[in-house]
Amino acid sequence: MTDLSQPGLPGALPDKRQVAASFSRAAASYDSVAALQRAVGLNLLERLPGGMTASSWLDLGSGTGYFSRALAERYPLSSGIALDLAEGMLQHARALGGARQHVAGDAERLPLRDGCVDLVFSSLAVQWCSQFSSVLSEAARVLRPGGVLAFSSLCVGTLEELRASWQAVDGGVHVNRFRLFEDYQRLTAASDLEVLALQRQAHVLHYAQVRDLTHELKALGAHNLNPGRPTGLTGRARMHGLLQAYEHYREPQGLPATYQVVYGVLRKPDPSGH
Repeated sequence: MTDLSQPGLPGALPDKRQVAASFSRAAASYDSVAALQRAVGLNLLERLPGGMTASSWLDLGSGTGYFSRALAERYPLSSGIALDLAEGMLQHARALGGARQHVAGDAERLPLRDGCVDLVFSSLAVQWCSQFSSVLSEAARVLRPGGVLAFSSLCVGTLEELRASWQAVDGGVHVNRFRLFEDYQRLTAASDLEVLALQRQAHVLHYAQVRDLTHELKALGAHNLNPGRPTGLTGRARMHGLLQAYEHYREPQGLPATYQVVYGVLRKPDPSGH
């Protein structure tokens, strides 16, 4: 039974081949619009256990390598692996350095040997994985005893303003689907890893116009990738309806876009007690 068949998850996640292709196309534009991604990743770095050392680490879903470079600075004597599904992202990251190795791979089937890293760091990547239980078991497999998995992801409630505005227009699937926070609680508790912390935090961005948000999502490669999404161009009347519906959310700072971010820090038990 997959995670997606569990009660409460609203529909299927996107096809990973489409995710990889979309993020590969976005490699050159990604960093220019990735303010939220940087903020969330920095928050995740701050959540790592105090005094933690890592002689080797894995940046899982490494994208352009921004946090591979941050991890290399944090652990200057370490050996790092950057792994991503999107070859276009890896090509971009290789040119900028940070990790010793750049590997194309899937978080649900890591092409790495058992017990090879002290830290698995994954920021805003695992929301694209259909079986989060496989991500957890693979992280447990490649971690050494006492090693840490630190991840951030997105859950239900993300881009709710955009979703509700589209629902008011045509009821179609226009916004990516995400797991419930309760699914993250259940799956981490059932894993072979000890949960040190698991929290949900809202990050709200503001935009002058809806198009600023939709253009940013496209530049990130994170625009609508859902199965069942509308194909073809969005008609002028539907777009006008979206703009009108979204205006109901306008605040003094602009149009809000809420991201519900999950932060998790888990540890692989060490039988030796070290």
